Amino acid sequence: MRGIIVVLPGKARTRAGGIIQPMTKTHKPEATTPIWQKPDGSPVSCLEKIKVLNQNYAELKQMAQDALEDALLMECSEEQIKEALHRLIDDLHNPYG
Repeated sequence: MRGIIVVLPGKARTRAGGIIQPMTKTHKPEATTPIWQKPDGSPVSCLEKIKVLNQNYAELKQMAQDALEDALLMECSEEQIKEALHRLIDDLHNPYG
């Protein structure tokens, strides 16, 4: 079961709890929490694992947003800080593989 969506008044919620924001002309939809998958493509089904993954995702998103805002206040280029954050993610390595 991938990407099951439950429609609620004004919002839709994925099975994993991510909220899908309605698209408007002035509002860019927020990135939703991914449907977490195992290496074989099947969804992670343990609710505790999904809860931890969603919490980590939200914390990283907020930390990246704070870093971007700090850089902008210190007159750094938005493009440069975003590129640096992308490189940071790309440079992560799997210690188990």
